[in-house]
Amino acid sequence: MNNIAFGQYVPGTSWIYKLDPRAKVLLAVLLIVAIFIIPSFYGILIAFGVFLLIFLSTRVSVIRILKGLKPILFLLLFTFALQLIYNRKGTLLYTFPMQIGLYQTLMMVGIFLVYAFSKKWIRWKFLYLLTMLSSLFLVLWYARFDSLVWYDFSFEIYDSGLQQATFVFVRICMMIGITTMLTISTMSTDINNALEWLMHPLKWIKIPVGVISMTLSLTLRFIPTLLEETKKIMNAQASRGVDFQEGHLKDKVTQIISLLVPMFVISFKRAEDLSNAMEARGYIIDAPRTKLDEMKFRWRDYLCFVMGLVLLGLAIGSNFIGKI
Repeated sequence: MNNIAFGQYVPGTSWIYKLDPRAKVLLAVLLIVAIFIIPSFYGILIAFGVFLLIFLSTRVSVIRILKGLKPILFLLLFTFALQLIYNRKGTLLYTFPMQIGLYQTLMMVGIFLVYAFSKKWIRWKFLYLLTMLSSLFLVLWYARFDSLVWYDFSFEIYDSGLQQATFVFVRICMMIGITTMLTISTMSTDINNALEWLMHPLKWIKIPVGVISMTLSLTLRFIPTLLEETKKIMNAQASRGVDFQEGHLKDKVTQIISLLVPMFVISFKRAEDLSNAMEARGYIIDAPRTKLDEMKFRWRDYLCFVMGLVLLGLAIGSNFIGKI
């Protein structure tokens, strides 16, 4: 469970743990909306600085936030690279003259073979993949020959492309960081109560708010549990000789099936155990419920809510300032 950040509550004593869960959910929503409203590159950098100050004051582990980014890290880097390649507006910052020929092709094939045969022994596979991709880039850029050259081209970096790539990268990182801090500092039951309170007006139009909030909180709660069960099954299969990284397509399909079948069995068993436990504790769908701990807003909750509104107002105002 230590390798999974999202959905896992970690006990702590900082100010964010003392906030009412409703205030934390509201603050997270306000911050995410503000992030997606900010239109400019320098505005998102200022917002990132504010986010860093908030994060440092919470004393939440940096490693856990980075683990929350791990599942989408490849997508982030891929989006960053696309923005650099296709955005050719603004001032040219740097040009990488590149060359493709027989010798470069042989060197890239060699790098690919080294990666294919050595990755099973490397622990940090993603960092190893980035190293190999960087090696391919260096081959195209630095390895230049006078003969057997097929094509010459250049990779150009413009200031607009770099700003837009950084803009998208920072925006998504901040969004994931805010949601990760929320799940780390708030228990699933508190998130359930906060969501039920926030969606209470929907009861007027006959929407089952309690069922929806319970479903969302259980989903957040069981994401790390199911991931941990997946890891245990993969380790058990690996001890029997199954390698999920190697083999042909047919073998990989068989391996995935051997992983999915026990996962479905475990998921249904946990769902049945959970339903029996809820029924034994008197849980009835749509029935009136009382709570052991009543939630109360305090001065720090109002202060954080006002600060969230101020940040949202500044983000909205930055849109109008840019049009003046």
